[in-house]
Amino acid sequence: MLRNAKGMNAIMNTQKTIFVVDDSGTNLSMAEEALEKQYRVITLSSAAKMFAILEKVKPDLILLDIEMPEMSGFEAMKKLKANNQYAEIPVIFLTALTDSANEAYGIELGAVDFITKPFSEPVLLNRIRNHLQIDELIRERTEQLRERTERLELLQNGIVYGMADLVENRDANTGGHIDRTTVFFRVLLDAMAARGIYADEIREWDKETVISSARLHDVGKISISDSILNKPGKLTDEEYDVMKAHPGEGEVIIDKMAYRTGEAEFLNNAKLSAGYHHERWDGRGYPNGLKGTEIPLHGRIMAIVDVYDALTSERPYKKAFTSDEAMKIIMSDAGKQFDPLLAEAFFEVRDKIDAARASIHSED
Repeated sequence: MLRNAKGMNAIMNTQKTIFVVDDSGTNLSMAEEALEKQYRVITLSSAAKMFAILEKVKPDLILLDIEMPEMSGFEAMKKLKANNQYAEIPVIFLTALTDSANEAYGIELGAVDFITKPFSEPVLLNRIRNHLQIDELIRERTEQLRERTERLELLQNGIVYGMADLVENRDANTGGHIDRTTVFFRVLLDAMAARGIYADEIREWDKETVISSARLHDVGKISISDSILNKPGKLTDEEYDVMKAHPGEGEVIIDKMAYRTGEAEFLNNAKLSAGYHHERWDGRGYPNGLKGTEIPLHGRIMAIVDVYDALTSERPYKKAFTSDEAMKIIMSDAGKQFDPLLAEAFFEVRDKIDAARASIHSED
């Protein structure tokens, strides 16, 4: 049965809300009488009625009978845990079953406790009080951890943006390059996910970490002298060899950062973009001459978006190619400079790439 208007109208006060779900009217009455002085109690005679009211009221704890017709407590528990909205609600099973196998199964499903029927009022109150206190403590600690994580992410992103800006400000020829390549990286990664390209690998990635870390792909340019980095004309062979050292220098810089900070995931991702975005699919790239899938996927993605942005950007020594011209070049080098699967996916989302580029320009 559903508790009367008294219970429903009390929803707005500060008491904790307890659902009692049992097909026995006697048990519901006993539980209500034991709990109503301290809690808002909503009594329900079936799991189906519980799920109906869950759409409107989210309790702080559920007392759930195991042996009920139509849907057992175990079945109801599985359904609760399968729904992200309800999965964290503490559930205590009410049962006349005392064998260890049932208890073990209930705990495995996610129950926080068992109370044997017929229950005593002191036992019921103490068990509920203890679990609500534990749940509240967990929620407080979780919120504190979430806030701390958000602050660390803001600090991390601030440092990354600062370093990326430092690199870009030194290179007078590449204004906006980092912002554009980061957006292109996201578009290509989304296209890969939609098409199932390297699905097993990217499924393990923290998408936002990978994308944010890609902003450091050119951090090694910090070590390149201004006379080479900002030379208006074509580089000599010797100067080009110096420029080609920037992926390796980027790895060294990131390794030092990781050693000093103890940070692993973010900087490991950054290292893969920084160190390998000038490798080529055919093995003729630098600094390591890796070939095909020997090249980390981060580097293969960055290689395409990096070249595309360079082609479509004006430089002192060249005019900007149109997007169509740049795409033709990318596709002509698929299987040579670029991973052919990634190049094809990049070409297929060219409209999104163009829209992203136009959006960035409109913000400048």
